[in-house]
Amino acid sequence: MRVIGLSGVFLALTTTVLWAHASEQGFVLLLPTDIYIVAGGLTVLITVALLAVLPDRLTDALFRPARLTAVRPRSWHRHIMSLAVAIVLGWLVWRGVVGPRDPGVNPLPLSVWVVFWIGLVSLQGLLGDVWRWLNPWTGVGALLHRVTGSRAPLRYPRRLGYWPAVLGFLGFSGFLLADPAPSDPGRLALIIGLYWYAMLAGLALFGPAWMARAEAITVLMRAYRHVALVGRMRGRLAIGVPGWQILSGPATGTGLAVFCLLMLGSGSFDGVNETFLWLDLLGINPLEFPGRSAVILPNLLGLLAANAALIAVFSGALALGERLAGGTTRLPALFCLYAPTILPIALAYHVAHYLTSFLVDGQYVLRALARALNLAEVHVTAGFLNSPGPVKVIWLAQAGTVVAGHVIAILLAHALAMRSGHGRGRAVLGQAPLAAFMVGYTVFGLWLLATPRGA
Repeated sequence: MRVIGLSGVFLALTTTVLWAHASEQGFVLLLPTDIYIVAGGLTVLITVALLAVLPDRLTDALFRPARLTAVRPRSWHRHIMSLAVAIVLGWLVWRGVVGPRDPGVNPLPLSVWVVFWIGLVSLQGLLGDVWRWLNPWTGVGALLHRVTGSRAPLRYPRRLGYWPAVLGFLGFSGFLLADPAPSDPGRLALIIGLYWYAMLAGLALFGPAWMARAEAITVLMRAYRHVALVGRMRGRLAIGVPGWQILSGPATGTGLAVFCLLMLGSGSFDGVNETFLWLDLLGINPLEFPGRSAVILPNLLGLLAANAALIAVFSGALALGERLAGGTTRLPALFCLYAPTILPIALAYHVAHYLTSFLVDGQYVLRALARALNLAEVHVTAGFLNSPGPVKVIWLAQAGTVVAGHVIAILLAHALAMRSGHGRGRAVLGQAPLAAFMVGYTVFGLWLLATPRGA
């Protein structure tokens, strides 16, 4: 195994700059990536081949959850927690406005990009619906309803569906990837403050339907909830293989299906826009990077193009598979049916892409907590990135996560195909183009994890 020690040294010397944007990856892993990529692709390919010979009931049984204890939800518990989170968020926004301008000291960027975007989103998808308790709007909305004693004056237009959330998520992704200073405390405080008030106004006007369909973060979290191990089933807690809630959940509408694809496409472009390949396409020398302000428009256009290309290729694979299988289901129905199977891949990329950032930036969170509690000083280090052993473990964890996400996605798609009742032969034949797409995306994802970064 070959590792560039200089990249680790560079990260250690410049950590305070690198952590400011959660998506930055400050080192390059020059591992024998060809071997890992081929092995990952073969793993997914073997999974596809096994589906053609395994008993029909096995895949369905794999996603059958085990029911646990009964749940007696008390909404006021969640509302109190939500109010507490809203108060903390208000304090963080205030600190963003009046606190130090250094993102490494101000608690707002740490809380948004490390605790929330890396930690909480990953926890939501891996474990269960923690957002149900931490949503910073629902408690305030319930309080307003109790004080005024009136319901929302307007009815949420059904024709809008999830499209406001689609636009909101594209706006969030554009801010994350293209804004010149997404971690500037004052700038971040303004964006978060305005967004919180705008979504609260929507909640007050249209009621809970606004949160469920128009608020992008809530829609994102509710989507990832269906990938988690733990969920609810007929009033009881249940646990099963990741993705079991996708099979037991309701049908997906077009807007939500598009949102699922955007979660994957935006996450993938979050890695592509930092690569030498992207910078070369823009005619930029990676060693003389002019700064984020010079690539705002290309990154925004690239984000839109990446998502459009993903939706087109995914739709094409579904249409081709249906044609090969001799089916008559229309493409919009197929798109809505299979789009949620992409969620395990999106979550896998999110976890893998931000793993190294979390290992470094998480130390800043611990240091901030230690200072707030007047505990011993936490020393922040990136020295573990200089040793071949830890670097190999990190890369294997990332690669394993990506491959596991693709394997689960293929199993979910196959289970959905078998439920259509067309028989094993037609199901396997119809899934062949989609499976080929997922195998190719596995190889692409593993390459993306290991390719050098220039921005």
